[in-house]
Amino acid sequence: MIIFPAIDLYDKKAVRLYRGNYDEMTVYSTNPPAIAADFEAAGATHMHIVDLEGARDGGTPNLEVVKAIKKSTSLFCEIGGGIRSMEVVDAYISAGIDRVILGTAAVENEDFLKDAVSKYGDKIAVGADIKDGYVAIKGWVEKSEYECFDFCKKMQEIGVKTLICTDISKDGAMMGTNHELYKTLSEKFDMQIVASGGVSSVEDVKKLASLNLYGAIIGKAYYTGAISLKEAIEVAK
Repeated sequence: MIIFPAIDLYDKKAVRLYRGNYDEMTVYSTNPPAIAADFEAAGATHMHIVDLEGARDGGTPNLEVVKAIKKSTSLFCEIGGGIRSMEVVDAYISAGIDRVILGTAAVENEDFLKDAVSKYGDKIAVGADIKDGYVAIKGWVEKSEYECFDFCKKMQEIGVKTLICTDISKDGAMMGTNHELYKTLSEKFDMQIVASGGVSSVEDVKKLASLNLYGAIIGKAYYTGAISLKEAIEVAK
């Protein structure tokens, strides 16, 4: 299982939200590329970036920082947050980003998702953010009509290869992750499943690795020191 340490960007800084709430934001660094370099030094091969301003407002407000992060390491970089047009997808891929994650757009604009998958194949992933059993959109502010597993089935049929699934109730809360959800996803679907939200101990990493998941994202637990990234990477292997 691949460990994806995460950088959430807001106003060109590395921050974390509590359960997706923009009013509960902690700034961890004003130098995101230095954090990416620390990830690499700890043995990471992949990283996960979220543009929180993009997620809320659309566009690429942190594109220059994203480019700087990509240039500062040799890590595989995936990014999500506000990617709602082919122009934005093109901009990130042109900047050397390895995989682009569609969230709200995958829910609301099926034609765009199909076009993106057709154009870029496995460079396109979908983020399924789950709130009370349904997929949430627009920076987790709204709940869509899609039930979690129905949505995942649809994504697989469209040809999406990688699905990043976040249990919003667990995100940033440091209370452990939703193992049952990921167990069900890994059994039901043939996509590469990435667990996200609440991965807060090495024990969590061990449990997720035992489910044969493709990856797990570590966010707040890294910044608070609750997880040693080096140890998590070893355990995930």
